[in-house]
Parts: sequence; C-alpha cells; structure tokens
Amino acid sequence: MTNPIDLPAKSPQESAVETRHIVLPNDANHYGTAFGGAIMSWIDLIAAMSAQRHSGHEAVTVSIDRINFITPIQIGDHVNLKAMVNYVGTTSMEVGVQVNRENPYTGEMVRATTAYLSFVALDENKKPCPVPPLRLETDLEKRRFAEGKLRIEMAKEFSAKIKAGRKII
Repeated sequence: MTNPIDLPAKSPQESAVETRHIVLPNDANHYGTAFGGAIMSWIDLIAAMSAQRHSGHEAVTVSIDRINFITPIQIGDHVNLKAMVNYVGTTSMEVGVQVNRENPYTGEMVRATTAYLSFVALDENKKPCPVPPLRLETDLEKRRFAEGKLRIEMAKEFSAKIKAGRKII
C-alpha cells in the first residue's frame, strides 16, 4: 500500500464541487417544503464527487456524521450545494457540504442545511487505499481541518463507548 505521505498534497479548493437544483413538487412534502431525503440525496452525491476529486479514486460513503436542517426550502426555490474535503486520514476523508436556499427572483441566499460525511477511497480491487494529504493554506481551511479531526475523534470515542456498553449487557 502506498504511504499517504508519498502522495502529493492537495488543497481543499482542488476538491471543491458546486451544483444547483430547483425544488420541484416531486421533491417536496405536502407542506410544500423539500423532503429531507431529497436534500440528503443531493448532499451525498456532491460529497462523493468531492471525495473522488481529492482521492483520485472511487470513494464510498461510510457515514453521514452530522446533518443540520436549519431553514426549510420551498417548492420553486433554487438550491445551491457546495462541498469540499475538510479533513483526511490515511484512507478516509471528511467532506463538508453547505446547502443554501436561493430565491430565484431576488437572489437572496439563506443557509438551509449543513452536513459532514465520511468517505473511504477504494482501489481497483475495492480495498481501502491511501488518500493525498491536505495542503492547508488559509486560516479557514486550518479551522475546518481541526474541527473535522475533532469530529472523527469524537465519533471513534462514541463508537468505543457503545461497543463497551454492549459487552456489559
């Protein structure tokens, strides 16, 4: 297996992906707001593209670590999704996704959803493979990296506590 240190570092900007959707009636519930599942599907797709861009390999979703629905998105609203890799381990990556609701007539943008997903890069044999390290250039990138590392550490700690609790019962 290649050592990730031997791979050339990439900046988070090199993994950045942006896309847009319009909320149609089939994307919405009976209240006229977008289904959370539709938004989650769009989030997973763009996050996978970002992870693939960073790793240069197939990347599969390991977990959706956090998703916050902040404000509803209405039928007819435009939805702007932005994703980029925040943190990398040896074979895994955390991708952050920001979802903004845009009024198509006024251009007003409002944060609607944020999410953090974990991915693993796979080689041609569908085995985990090393990913390039991140080249952090800005204070924002450094903050996102540190926060991503904290989220990963907390998830591992939580998982260990759950497993330990199961041994007791």
